[in-house]
Amino acid sequence: MSEQHGASWATAIQATLHCLTGCAIGEVLGMVLGTAFGLHNAATVVLSIALAFVFGYALTMRGVLKSGLGAAAAFKVALAADTVSIAVMELIDNTVIVVIPGAMDAGLVSVLFWLTLALSLAVAFVVTVPVNKWMIGRGLGHAKVHAHHH
Repeated sequence: MSEQHGASWATAIQATLHCLTGCAIGEVLGMVLGTAFGLHNAATVVLSIALAFVFGYALTMRGVLKSGLGAAAAFKVALAADTVSIAVMELIDNTVIVVIPGAMDAGLVSVLFWLTLALSLAVAFVVTVPVNKWMIGRGLGHAKVHAHHH
């Protein structure tokens, strides 16, 4: 992959799947906890976003720490690699969840709740792939992690 010619779609998809994993763990956990504890919808969304960033950064740091980098340096790599990707993903998936009538109030046993959550993550993935492709092609985002693999 040459920065002059941009990143491949395969690389962008792989980076976005990595981001989606952390986001999905945090997003689902936040939605489940917020719904189970009867939090206001806004508080549930904030909790989901916060947990998505925590899990997204943690997954990146896990891999980077294996390369021998210290915790502070690994955290800086995670910030550089994932912040934009997670932010875009969270903006899109939470917007989808909020705009589907009744989804936030449906409850954990509702098909509407789970289908909306799955749909929101799928839409966020589709929107985030081109963002990651553009960033990686310029040596930004997930490209910052590649120097620390293997």
